[in-house]
Amino acid sequence: MSANTQIVESFWLARPSTSVAPDLLGCTLMRQFPDGETIRGMIVETEAYGPGDPACHAYRQRTPRSEVMFGPPGMSYVYLIYGMYHCFNVVTDAEGVASAVLIRALQVDVVPKGFAGIPEKKRSRLAAGPGKLCKVLQIDRTLSGFPLGAGQPLRLEHRSEQFQQAVEEGTINFVQTTRIGISQGIDLPWRWYVGNSTAVSQL
Repeated sequence: MSANTQIVESFWLARPSTSVAPDLLGCTLMRQFPDGETIRGMIVETEAYGPGDPACHAYRQRTPRSEVMFGPPGMSYVYLIYGMYHCFNVVTDAEGVASAVLIRALQVDVVPKGFAGIPEKKRSRLAAGPGKLCKVLQIDRTLSGFPLGAGQPLRLEHRSEQFQQAVEEGTINFVQTTRIGISQGIDLPWRWYVGNSTAVSQL
């Protein structure tokens, strides 16, 4: 994975989540810790949530939990499920429109210090799932509501030129399908993933 330092601009995210979600594939999520250690993971799986979507947290009403989804694009939205797993989202669309993209899986090529004992055959799936990637990057609700720009503990970077070229040449393909682990809106094809990636949450 070739790192790219071009930061994703908030205006690029000011579009419907269904447009942003496939475009985030190949982008990099970078986590920087207070001690200077950084972890980068290429996004290989996303899901979109937005207006009129019964699976969206803001579908019925605006709540303290979903408030950040109504904020400006380019913010982080982190929530807890089952009382134990965190999920990281990127807020999209115009301010006042509840919309976000769930980052479901990352391809992490450099194993973080705390996971050095993981067998090599399992390393490609270290962040293959929303809860797993939050564990690896140490993302929790204290990181919710922050801009994903330069100087932040979490930031988004655009696709590398190599990845974009591979997409254009057809070497890398994207698959679109229905979302996972929800009970409503199950017919909406709002999940995308990199077709040849072993880091996708469900192969």
